[in-house]
Amino acid sequence: MAKSIEEARKRLDDEFGQVRRHLEKIHDSLDKLEKAGPEDDLEQLLDDLEDTVKKARTGGLIGHGANGHARARKEYLEIKNG
Repeated sequence: MAKSIEEARKRLDDEFGQVRRHLEKIHDSLDKLEKAGPEDDLEQLLDDLEDTVKKARTGGLIGHGANGHARARKEYLEIKNG
């Protein structure tokens, strides 16, 4: 747990940045799906998109994703609002 509002804000910003970086990967996966044609493997492309979204939410094997952001946000708001 952060000891100060500054530490809590830094953690919140770091977690937010991680999620933003994941969003770029989601856009890339979605672009591949949108550009797909009748002969492309839509099931695989959807599966890839689903995996990418899940990693953004959970953080994958390393990182925290949106879950980490939610925890950091909660901690920050608790410190901020006293």
